[in-house]
Amino acid sequence: MSTWDVGLEISERVLRKLRDKHNVSRDEIVQCFANRLGGSLKDTREKNRTDPPTLWFVAETDMGRLLKIVYIRADTGVFHIKTAYAANEVEIAIYKRVAAVCF
Repeated sequence: MSTWDVGLEISERVLRKLRDKHNVSRDEIVQCFANRLGGSLKDTREKNRTDPPTLWFVAETDMGRLLKIVYIRADTGVFHIKTAYAANEVEIAIYKRVAAVCF
């Protein structure tokens, strides 16, 4: 178990959605947290605003799959995963431009 795995909270409902809809595992999310090269971006879209804010980043799994990880970081430091899925071209371009990351 990595140190990233300890700080992640994923509800059963979200785990089912990740598995069934997006074919993403908890292990892949942990890998993305460990492998990310840039910071997180705040989702400022009105419908996605939360308190604390919804954050996201794009990172590679150990197998080179690019995933968008969406989460909320609680005051306790725990990362509550909202969703994760294969990043699309627009998300990758935004992340590369704003976070100055090269994949």
